[in-house]
Amino acid sequence: MDYDIELRFQRLKKHLEEKFGEGMDVQAILFLIGVNELGNGYKSFTKSEKTDLFHVAICTLLEPYGYYTFEGRDAENWPHFRLNKELPPLSDREQQHLLKEAMIDYFIQNDYYTEDATV
Repeated sequence: MDYDIELRFQRLKKHLEEKFGEGMDVQAILFLIGVNELGNGYKSFTKSEKTDLFHVAICTLLEPYGYYTFEGRDAENWPHFRLNKELPPLSDREQQHLLKEAMIDYFIQNDYYTEDATV
């Protein structure tokens, strides 16, 4: 199970690196998702805004799993979420697995990426 997700994630990572350059690790992809969900395009963000972008990305990724519900946007267009249930205690490996699986699903569901069996 971990092996399959890791292979799929590496294909997604390669795809993103072709578009955005080298170094697309989990943190960089979370940032990319946060910027995408904010919808204002890329600009220079403060340290606090960067933290908020990571939060937006994680909430967005975990929403389909039932952990968060999108509530709407504020006056500055930032998305806000309600926590539905706490995540169970997860090891670092389990957290990485969940995030990578959710990232793959996110890019596929938003038509930013398709999995090609020949890759």
